Amino acid sequence: MERYQLYYRKTEDKKSVRVRLRLVDGRKVNFYHKTGIIATLEDLEKFEKNLELKPRVTVYNKELRGELLRHISAMKTAYDNMKKDGLDMTSDVFELEIQKVFNPIVKVRAKASETLVERFLRHEKQALRDGVISDNRYVEAECYAGKLRRFLTIKGKSMITPPEFTVDMLLEFRNFVFDEYLYVPKYKSLYAKGKITRKPSRRLSDASAVQVMSMFRAFFSELEANDEITKSPFRRLTSERRKNIFRVMYDEPVFLRQEEFQKVLDTEVPEDLRQVKDTFILNCCFGCRIGDFRRLSMEKVSVSPEGIPYVHYIPAKTTGSQTTNHEIQTPIVRLAYDIIMRTKFDLGIWMKASSLAAYNKKVCELMKTCGIDRKVTTYDTEKHDNVYIPLYEAASSKLARKTHVDMMNKVQVNIYAAGLHRQGSDAVHHYTKMEMKDHFALMNVAFGQPDYRVDKDLNILEGESAGNQ
Repeated sequence: MERYQLYYRKTEDKKSVRVRLRLVDGRKVNFYHKTGIIATLEDLEKFEKNLELKPRVTVYNKELRGELLRHISAMKTAYDNMKKDGLDMTSDVFELEIQKVFNPIVKVRAKASETLVERFLRHEKQALRDGVISDNRYVEAECYAGKLRRFLTIKGKSMITPPEFTVDMLLEFRNFVFDEYLYVPKYKSLYAKGKITRKPSRRLSDASAVQVMSMFRAFFSELEANDEITKSPFRRLTSERRKNIFRVMYDEPVFLRQEEFQKVLDTEVPEDLRQVKDTFILNCCFGCRIGDFRRLSMEKVSVSPEGIPYVHYIPAKTTGSQTTNHEIQTPIVRLAYDIIMRTKFDLGIWMKASSLAAYNKKVCELMKTCGIDRKVTTYDTEKHDNVYIPLYEAASSKLARKTHVDMMNKVQVNIYAAGLHRQGSDAVHHYTKMEMKDHFALMNVAFGQPDYRVDKDLNILEGESAGNQ
Protein backbone atom coordinates (compact mmCIF):
# COMPACT_ATOMS: atom_id res chain seq x y z
CA MET A 1 0.00 0.00 0.00
CA GLU A 2 1.45 3.37 -1.00
CA ARG A 3 2.07 5.97 1.70
CA TYR A 4 2.69 9.71 1.32
CA GLN A 5 4.66 11.26 4.16
CA LEU A 6 5.98 14.60 5.31
CA TYR A 7 9.77 14.66 5.36
CA TYR A 8 12.25 17.29 6.62
CA ARG A 9 15.44 17.45 8.61
CA LYS A 10 15.59 19.19 11.96
CA THR A 11 18.59 21.34 12.71
CA GLU A 12 19.31 23.06 16.01
CA ASP A 13 20.63 26.23 14.38
CA LYS A 14 17.75 26.75 11.92
CA LYS A 15 14.14 27.64 12.57
CA SER A 16 13.04 27.12 8.95
CA VAL A 17 13.62 24.11 6.67
CA ARG A 18 12.97 23.02 3.08
CA VAL A 19 10.06 20.58 2.97
CA ARG A 20 10.07 17.34 1.03
CA LEU A 21 7.38 14.72 0.64
CA ARG A 22 8.03 11.00 0.49
CA LEU A 23 6.27 8.21 -1.42
CA VAL A 24 6.73 4.65 -0.17
CA ASP A 25 5.16 1.64 -1.88
CA GLY A 26 6.65 -1.69 -0.81
CA ARG A 27 10.37 -2.23 -0.96
CA LYS A 28 11.01 -1.07 -4.52
CA VAL A 29 9.46 2.40 -4.47
CA ASN A 30 10.91 5.08 -2.23
CA PHE A 31 10.70 8.48 -3.92
CA TYR A 32 11.26 11.97 -2.54
CA HIS A 33 9.61 15.06 -4.01
CA LYS A 34 11.12 18.51 -3.47
CA THR A 35 8.17 20.81 -2.95
CA GLY A 36 10.19 24.03 -2.96
CA ILE A 37 8.32 25.05 0.20
CA ILE A 38 10.24 26.58 3.12
CA ALA A 39 8.38 26.34 6.42
CA THR A 40 9.10 26.94 10.09
CA LEU A 41 9.74 23.99 12.37
CA GLU A 42 7.05 25.37 14.67
CA ASP A 43 4.40 25.00 11.93
CA LEU A 44 5.64 21.60 10.71
CA GLU A 45 5.74 20.02 14.15
CA LYS A 46 1.98 20.40 14.41
CA PHE A 47 1.50 17.78 11.68
CA GLU A 48 1.79 14.00 11.74
CA LYS A 49 3.81 12.36 8.95
CA ASN A 50 0.59 11.84 6.95
CA LEU A 51 -0.24 15.58 7.42
CA GLU A 52 -3.03 14.85 9.91
CA LEU A 53 -3.06 17.25 12.84
CA LYS A 54 -1.43 16.03 16.02
CA PRO A 55 -3.66 15.49 19.09
CA ARG A 56 -4.98 18.65 20.74
CA VAL A 57 -3.73 20.91 17.93
CA THR A 58 -6.37 23.44 16.91
CA VAL A 59 -4.30 26.36 15.72
CA TYR A 60 -2.09 25.65 12.71
CA ASN A 61 -0.93 27.06 9.36
CA LYS A 62 -3.87 26.15 7.12
CA GLU A 63 -2.28 27.64 4.02
CA LEU A 64 0.86 25.51 4.48
CA ARG A 65 -1.14 22.34 5.02
CA GLY A 66 -3.30 23.05 1.98
CA GLU A 67 -0.23 23.57 -0.23
CA LEU A 68 1.40 20.33 0.98
CA LEU A 69 -1.84 18.40 0.34
CA ARG A 70 -1.88 19.86 -3.19
CA HIS A 71 1.60 18.44 -3.77
CA ILE A 72 0.55 15.05 -2.39
CA SER A 73 -2.40 15.02 -4.77
CA ALA A 74 0.00 15.70 -7.68
CA MET A 75 2.26 12.91 -6.45
CA LYS A 76 -0.65 10.46 -6.41
CA THR A 77 -1.67 11.41 -9.95
CA ALA A 78 1.91 11.18 -11.20
CA TYR A 79 2.43 7.76 -9.62
CA ASP A 80 -0.85 6.46 -11.08
CA ASN A 81 0.22 7.71 -14.53
CA MET A 82 3.59 5.98 -14.23
CA LYS A 83 1.89 2.67 -13.45
CA LYS A 84 -0.76 3.10 -16.15
CA ASP A 85 1.72 4.09 -18.87
CA GLY A 86 4.37 1.55 -17.87
CA LEU A 87 7.02 4.20 -17.26
CA ASP A 88 10.32 3.50 -15.55
CA MET A 89 10.03 3.57 -11.77
CA THR A 90 12.80 6.06 -11.02
CA SER A 91 12.96 9.29 -9.02
CA ASP A 92 13.76 11.33 -12.13
CA VAL A 93 10.69 10.04 -13.98
CA PHE A 94 8.54 10.58 -10.88
CA GLU A 95 9.61 14.22 -10.69
CA LEU A 96 8.99 14.74 -14.41
CA GLU A 97 5.48 13.30 -14.09
CA ILE A 98 4.73 15.58 -11.12
CA GLN A 99 5.75 18.59 -13.19
CA LYS A 100 3.40 17.41 -15.95
CA VAL A 101 0.54 17.33 -13.44
CA PHE A 102 1.27 20.92 -12.47
CA ASN A 103 1.80 21.90 -16.12
CA PRO A 104 -0.49 19.60 -18.13
CA ILE A 105 0.10 19.05 -21.85
CA VAL A 106 -2.48 17.35 -24.03
CA LYS A 107 -0.95 14.16 -25.42
CA VAL A 108 -2.28 11.25 -27.43
CA ARG A 109 -0.52 7.96 -26.84
CA ALA A 110 -0.25 5.47 -29.68
CA LYS A 111 -0.50 1.78 -29.17
CA ALA A 112 2.01 -0.72 -30.53
CA SER A 113 3.10 -4.19 -29.58
CA GLU A 114 6.83 -3.39 -29.59
CA THR A 115 8.88 -0.67 -27.98
CA LEU A 116 10.98 1.60 -30.19
CA VAL A 117 14.20 -0.18 -29.22
CA GLU A 118 12.71 -3.63 -29.81
CA ARG A 119 11.39 -2.61 -33.23
CA PHE A 120 14.74 -1.11 -34.23
CA LEU A 121 16.61 -4.28 -33.29
CA ARG A 122 14.09 -6.42 -35.17
CA HIS A 123 14.56 -4.21 -38.23
CA GLU A 124 18.34 -4.66 -38.11
CA LYS A 125 18.08 -8.43 -37.53
CA GLN A 126 15.91 -8.74 -40.61
CA ALA A 127 18.40 -6.66 -42.61
CA LEU A 128 21.21 -8.97 -41.47
CA ARG A 129 19.17 -12.06 -42.32
CA ASP A 130 18.36 -10.72 -45.79
CA GLY A 131 21.97 -9.81 -46.52
CA VAL A 132 21.25 -6.07 -46.60
CA ILE A 133 23.83 -5.39 -43.90
CA SER A 134 27.00 -7.17 -42.77
CA ASP A 135 27.80 -8.71 -39.38
CA ASN A 136 29.89 -5.65 -38.53
CA ARG A 137 27.04 -3.33 -39.40
CA TYR A 138 24.74 -5.34 -37.12
CA VAL A 139 27.22 -5.02 -34.25
CA GLU A 140 27.10 -1.24 -34.81
CA ALA A 141 23.30 -1.37 -34.78
CA GLU A 142 23.31 -3.14 -31.41
CA CYS A 143 25.62 -0.43 -30.09
CA TYR A 144 23.28 2.31 -31.35
CA ALA A 145 20.28 0.49 -29.87
CA GLY A 146 22.03 0.58 -26.51
CA LYS A 147 22.57 4.30 -26.90
CA LEU A 148 18.89 4.83 -27.71
CA ARG A 149 17.84 2.62 -24.78
CA ARG A 150 19.96 4.65 -22.34
CA PHE A 151 18.55 7.92 -23.68
CA LEU A 152 14.96 6.73 -23.31
CA THR A 153 15.64 5.31 -19.85
CA ILE A 154 17.04 8.64 -18.67
CA LYS A 155 13.96 10.36 -20.07
CA GLY A 156 11.70 7.78 -18.40
CA LYS A 157 10.43 6.59 -21.78
CA SER A 158 12.01 3.17 -22.18
CA MET A 159 8.64 1.67 -23.19
CA ILE A 160 7.90 4.28 -25.87
CA THR A 161 6.68 2.99 -29.24
CA PRO A 162 7.82 4.16 -32.72
CA PRO A 163 4.77 6.41 -33.39
CA GLU A 164 5.41 8.24 -30.11
CA PHE A 165 8.94 9.29 -31.02
CA THR A 166 8.52 12.99 -31.81
CA VAL A 167 10.67 15.56 -33.57
CA ASP A 168 11.55 17.14 -30.22
CA MET A 169 12.70 13.76 -28.91
CA LEU A 170 14.74 13.22 -32.08
CA LEU A 171 16.57 16.51 -31.55
CA GLU A 172 17.12 15.70 -27.88
CA PHE A 173 18.47 12.29 -28.87
CA ARG A 174 20.91 13.90 -31.30
CA ASN A 175 22.26 16.09 -28.50
CA PHE A 176 22.55 12.99 -26.32
CA VAL A 177 24.48 11.16 -29.08
CA PHE A 178 27.03 13.97 -29.11
CA ASP A 179 27.32 14.50 -25.35
CA GLU A 180 26.46 11.17 -23.74
CA TYR A 181 29.70 11.32 -21.75
CA LEU A 182 28.14 14.09 -19.62
CA TYR A 183 25.46 11.67 -18.35
CA VAL A 184 27.86 8.97 -17.15
CA PRO A 185 28.54 10.40 -13.64
CA LYS A 186 24.84 10.91 -12.84
CA TYR A 187 23.51 7.63 -14.25
CA LYS A 188 26.24 5.22 -13.16
CA SER A 189 23.92 2.22 -13.07
CA LEU A 190 23.35 2.50 -16.84
CA TYR A 191 27.09 2.28 -17.45
CA ALA A 192 27.92 -0.48 -14.98
CA LYS A 193 30.26 -3.24 -16.09
CA GLY A 194 28.41 -5.77 -18.20
CA LYS A 195 25.75 -3.30 -19.36
CA ILE A 196 28.01 -1.41 -21.77
CA THR A 197 31.28 -2.33 -23.47
CA ARG A 198 32.85 1.10 -23.22
CA LYS A 199 31.77 4.24 -21.39
CA PRO A 200 31.66 7.44 -23.47
CA SER A 201 34.51 9.65 -22.27
CA ARG A 202 34.36 12.62 -24.66
CA ARG A 203 32.14 14.38 -27.16
CA LEU A 204 31.39 12.34 -30.25
CA SER A 205 32.78 13.58 -33.56
CA ASP A 206 30.51 14.99 -36.27
CA ALA A 207 31.15 12.01 -38.56
CA SER A 208 30.34 9.44 -35.86
CA ALA A 209 27.16 11.26 -34.82
CA VAL A 210 25.99 11.46 -38.44
CA GLN A 211 26.59 7.73 -38.77
CA VAL A 212 24.27 7.08 -35.81
CA MET A 213 21.57 9.41 -37.10
CA SER A 214 21.78 7.99 -40.63
CA MET A 215 21.02 4.50 -39.35
CA PHE A 216 17.93 5.72 -37.50
CA ARG A 217 16.80 7.76 -40.51
CA ALA A 218 16.85 4.59 -42.64
CA PHE A 219 14.93 2.75 -39.92
CA PHE A 220 12.16 5.36 -39.66
CA SER A 221 11.95 5.64 -43.46
CA GLU A 222 11.18 1.93 -43.67
CA LEU A 223 8.57 2.18 -40.92
CA GLU A 224 6.92 4.98 -42.90
CA ALA A 225 7.04 2.93 -46.10
CA ASN A 226 5.38 0.04 -44.23
CA ASP A 227 2.66 2.36 -42.85
CA GLU A 228 3.77 1.60 -39.29
CA ILE A 229 4.09 5.35 -38.68
CA THR A 230 2.39 8.25 -40.43
CA LYS A 231 5.56 10.19 -41.12
CA SER A 232 9.22 9.80 -40.18
CA PRO A 233 10.33 12.34 -37.54
CA PHE A 234 13.26 13.15 -39.83
CA ARG A 235 10.84 14.24 -42.57
CA ARG A 236 9.01 16.45 -40.10
CA LEU A 237 12.16 18.55 -39.72
CA THR A 238 12.73 21.66 -41.78
CA SER A 239 15.20 21.28 -44.64
CA GLU A 240 17.72 23.49 -42.81
CA ARG A 241 17.56 21.34 -39.69
CA ARG A 242 17.99 18.17 -41.73
CA LYS A 243 21.07 19.66 -43.40
CA ASN A 244 22.47 20.59 -40.00
CA ILE A 245 21.92 17.09 -38.59
CA PHE A 246 23.75 15.42 -41.46
CA ARG A 247 26.47 18.01 -41.97
CA VAL A 248 30.01 16.82 -41.26
CA MET A 249 33.06 19.02 -40.72
CA TYR A 250 35.84 16.82 -42.09
CA ASP A 251 39.36 17.21 -40.79
CA GLU A 252 42.37 17.47 -43.04
CA PRO A 253 43.53 13.91 -43.88
CA VAL A 254 45.94 12.56 -41.30
CA PHE A 255 48.47 9.96 -42.47
CA LEU A 256 52.10 9.05 -41.98
CA ARG A 257 54.52 10.42 -44.51
CA GLN A 258 57.01 7.97 -45.97
CA GLU A 259 59.81 9.18 -43.68
CA GLU A 260 57.52 8.95 -40.64
CA PHE A 261 56.52 5.42 -41.56
CA GLN A 262 60.22 4.55 -41.83
CA LYS A 263 60.77 6.10 -38.41
CA VAL A 264 58.16 3.77 -36.93
CA LEU A 265 59.90 0.83 -38.63
CA ASP A 266 63.31 1.82 -37.27
CA THR A 267 62.32 2.69 -33.69
CA GLU A 268 62.98 0.12 -30.98
CA VAL A 269 59.89 0.03 -28.81
CA PRO A 270 59.21 -1.44 -25.33
CA GLU A 271 57.99 -5.01 -25.01
CA ASP A 272 54.37 -3.96 -24.44
CA LEU A 273 54.30 -2.12 -27.78
CA ARG A 274 55.92 -4.74 -30.02
CA GLN A 275 52.72 -6.56 -30.96
CA VAL A 276 50.99 -3.22 -31.49
CA LYS A 277 53.85 -2.16 -33.77
CA ASP A 278 53.60 -5.41 -35.77
CA THR A 279 49.82 -4.99 -36.07
CA PHE A 280 50.01 -1.37 -37.14
CA ILE A 281 52.82 -1.87 -39.70
CA LEU A 282 51.11 -4.91 -41.16
CA ASN A 283 47.86 -3.01 -41.57
CA CYS A 284 49.69 -0.07 -43.18
CA CYS A 285 50.96 -2.54 -45.77
CA PHE A 286 47.45 -3.88 -46.48
CA GLY A 287 45.34 -0.74 -46.01
CA CYS A 288 42.20 -2.67 -45.08
CA ARG A 289 39.66 -1.64 -42.49
CA ILE A 290 40.46 -2.87 -38.99
CA GLY A 291 37.48 -5.27 -39.04
CA ASP A 292 38.73 -6.89 -42.25
CA PHE A 293 42.29 -6.94 -40.95
CA ARG A 294 41.22 -8.89 -37.87
CA ARG A 295 39.72 -11.60 -40.04
CA LEU A 296 43.02 -12.25 -41.81
CA SER A 297 44.84 -15.52 -41.18
CA MET A 298 47.31 -17.77 -42.92
CA GLU A 299 44.35 -19.24 -44.83
CA LYS A 300 43.88 -15.83 -46.43
CA VAL A 301 47.43 -15.87 -47.86
CA SER A 302 47.91 -17.16 -51.41
CA VAL A 303 50.60 -17.09 -54.10
CA SER A 304 50.06 -15.84 -57.67
CA PRO A 305 51.37 -17.76 -60.71
CA GLU A 306 54.27 -15.28 -60.78
CA GLY A 307 55.25 -16.22 -57.21
CA ILE A 308 53.86 -13.06 -55.60
CA PRO A 309 52.32 -13.67 -52.13
CA TYR A 310 49.10 -11.79 -51.42
CA VAL A 311 46.23 -11.60 -48.94
CA HIS A 312 42.65 -11.84 -50.14
CA TYR A 313 39.33 -11.09 -48.46
CA ILE A 314 35.81 -9.85 -49.14
CA PRO A 315 35.39 -6.48 -47.36
CA ALA A 316 32.78 -6.85 -44.62
CA LYS A 317 31.35 -3.35 -45.07
CA THR A 318 30.11 -4.08 -48.59
CA THR A 319 29.36 -7.80 -48.24
CA GLY A 320 25.61 -7.24 -48.19
CA SER A 321 25.58 -4.95 -51.21
CA GLN A 322 28.01 -6.83 -53.48
CA THR A 323 26.57 -8.68 -56.47
CA THR A 324 29.69 -10.82 -56.92
CA ASN A 325 32.11 -12.67 -54.68
CA HIS A 326 34.97 -10.43 -55.84
CA GLU A 327 37.79 -10.32 -53.31
CA ILE A 328 40.30 -7.62 -52.50
CA GLN A 329 43.77 -8.93 -53.37
CA THR A 330 46.73 -7.09 -51.87
CA PRO A 331 50.34 -8.12 -52.55
CA ILE A 332 52.51 -8.72 -49.50
CA VAL A 333 55.63 -6.53 -49.52
CA ARG A 334 58.76 -7.98 -47.95
CA LEU A 335 58.49 -6.28 -44.55
CA ALA A 336 54.90 -7.53 -44.21
CA TYR A 337 56.02 -11.01 -45.29
CA ASP A 338 58.61 -11.07 -42.50
CA ILE A 339 56.01 -10.12 -39.87
CA ILE A 340 53.51 -12.68 -41.16
CA MET A 341 56.03 -15.52 -41.21
CA ARG A 342 57.20 -14.59 -37.70
CA THR A 343 53.74 -14.18 -36.14
CA LYS A 344 51.41 -16.27 -38.36
CA PHE A 345 48.86 -13.48 -37.64
CA ASP A 346 49.01 -14.35 -33.95
CA LEU A 347 48.99 -10.75 -32.72
CA GLY A 348 47.30 -11.30 -29.37
CA ILE A 349 44.28 -9.31 -28.22
CA TRP A 350 44.79 -6.80 -31.02
CA MET A 351 43.06 -9.24 -33.36
CA LYS A 352 39.89 -9.17 -31.21
CA ALA A 353 37.06 -6.76 -32.00
CA SER A 354 36.53 -5.99 -28.31
CA SER A 355 39.99 -4.43 -28.05
CA LEU A 356 39.48 -1.53 -30.48
CA ALA A 357 39.48 1.22 -27.84
CA ALA A 358 42.58 -0.24 -26.17
CA TYR A 359 44.27 -0.69 -29.55
CA ASN A 360 43.59 2.93 -30.54
CA LYS A 361 45.10 4.07 -27.26
CA LYS A 362 48.17 1.90 -27.85
CA VAL A 363 48.59 3.26 -31.40
CA CYS A 364 48.74 6.77 -29.91
CA GLU A 365 51.36 5.54 -27.46
CA LEU A 366 53.32 3.89 -30.27
CA MET A 367 53.35 7.09 -32.34
CA LYS A 368 54.48 9.11 -29.34
CA THR A 369 57.24 6.62 -28.56
CA CYS A 370 58.42 6.88 -32.17
CA GLY A 371 58.47 10.68 -31.98
CA ILE A 372 55.70 11.24 -34.53
CA ASP A 373 54.69 14.66 -33.24
CA ARG A 374 54.00 16.66 -36.41
CA LYS A 375 51.12 19.09 -35.79
CA VAL A 376 47.89 18.17 -37.57
CA THR A 377 44.55 19.95 -37.84
CA THR A 378 41.39 18.72 -36.18
CA TYR A 379 38.01 20.40 -35.81
CA ASP A 380 36.88 21.11 -32.25
CA THR A 381 33.09 20.72 -32.17
CA GLU A 382 32.81 22.69 -28.92
CA LYS A 383 34.97 25.62 -30.03
CA HIS A 384 33.65 25.40 -33.62
CA ASP A 385 37.15 25.99 -34.87
CA ASN A 386 40.28 24.12 -35.93
CA VAL A 387 42.85 23.21 -33.33
CA TYR A 388 46.36 21.87 -33.85
CA ILE A 389 47.55 18.79 -32.01
CA PRO A 390 50.50 16.38 -32.26
CA LEU A 391 49.82 13.57 -34.74
CA TYR A 392 50.21 10.99 -31.98
CA GLU A 393 47.09 12.41 -30.27
CA ALA A 394 45.03 11.97 -33.44
CA ALA A 395 46.26 8.43 -34.16
CA SER A 396 43.94 5.42 -34.32
CA SER A 397 43.44 2.22 -36.27
CA LYS A 398 42.30 4.35 -39.23
CA LEU A 399 45.76 5.90 -39.48
CA ALA A 400 47.08 2.66 -41.02
CA ARG A 401 44.47 2.64 -43.78
CA LYS A 402 45.00 6.34 -44.55
CA THR A 403 48.76 5.87 -44.63
CA HIS A 404 48.47 3.00 -47.11
CA VAL A 405 46.16 4.98 -49.40
CA ASP A 406 48.42 8.05 -49.34
CA MET A 407 51.63 6.10 -49.98
CA MET A 408 50.06 4.26 -52.91
CA ASN A 409 48.53 7.42 -54.32
CA LYS A 410 51.93 9.11 -54.49
CA VAL A 411 53.50 6.40 -56.66
CA GLN A 412 50.60 5.79 -59.03
CA VAL A 413 50.23 7.64 -62.34
CA ASN A 414 46.86 9.37 -62.57
CA ILE A 415 44.98 7.52 -65.32
CA TYR A 416 43.16 10.72 -66.29
CA ALA A 417 46.31 12.85 -66.62
CA ALA A 418 46.56 12.23 -70.38
CA GLY A 419 43.17 13.85 -70.88
CA LEU A 420 41.81 11.01 -73.00
CA HIS A 421 38.77 10.61 -70.77
CA ARG A 422 36.92 12.75 -68.30
CA GLN A 423 37.34 12.17 -64.56
CA GLY A 424 35.27 9.17 -63.46
CA SER A 425 34.72 7.83 -66.95
CA ASP A 426 33.72 4.16 -67.00
CA ALA A 427 35.50 3.73 -70.32
CA VAL A 428 38.89 3.83 -68.61
CA HIS A 429 38.10 0.62 -66.76
CA HIS A 430 37.13 -1.12 -69.99
CA TYR A 431 40.61 -0.44 -71.40
CA THR A 432 42.88 -1.35 -68.53
CA LYS A 433 43.18 -3.26 -65.28
CA MET A 434 46.03 -3.25 -62.81
CA GLU A 435 47.47 -6.73 -62.66
CA MET A 436 49.01 -8.31 -59.59
CA LYS A 437 52.62 -7.80 -60.75
CA ASP A 438 51.98 -4.09 -61.46
CA HIS A 439 50.28 -3.65 -58.09
CA PHE A 440 53.20 -5.40 -56.41
CA ALA A 441 55.75 -3.21 -58.21
CA LEU A 442 53.98 -0.03 -57.11
CA MET A 443 53.75 -1.24 -53.51
CA ASN A 444 57.46 -2.06 -53.44
CA VAL A 445 58.26 1.48 -54.58
CA ALA A 446 55.79 3.05 -52.12
CA PHE A 447 57.16 1.13 -49.14
CA GLY A 448 60.79 1.11 -50.28
CA GLN A 449 60.92 -2.70 -50.34
CA PRO A 450 62.90 -5.11 -52.57
CA ASP A 451 61.27 -7.33 -55.16
CA TYR A 452 61.04 -11.01 -54.19
CA ARG A 453 59.17 -14.20 -55.05
CA VAL A 454 58.03 -17.26 -53.08
CA ASP A 455 57.09 -20.84 -53.85
CA LYS A 456 53.67 -22.33 -53.09
CA ASP A 457 54.78 -23.03 -49.50
CA LEU A 458 55.74 -19.38 -48.99
CA ASN A 459 59.47 -20.08 -49.03
CA ILE A 460 61.48 -17.23 -50.58
CA LEU A 461 63.09 -18.11 -53.91
CA GLU A 462 66.67 -16.97 -54.30
CA GLY A 463 68.78 -16.02 -57.31
CA GLU A 464 67.64 -16.02 -60.93
CA SER A 465 64.78 -18.44 -60.30
CA ALA A 466 63.08 -15.82 -58.19
CA GLY A 467 62.89 -13.36 -61.05
CA ASN A 468 61.83 -15.97 -63.62
CA GLN A 469 58.78 -17.29 -61.79
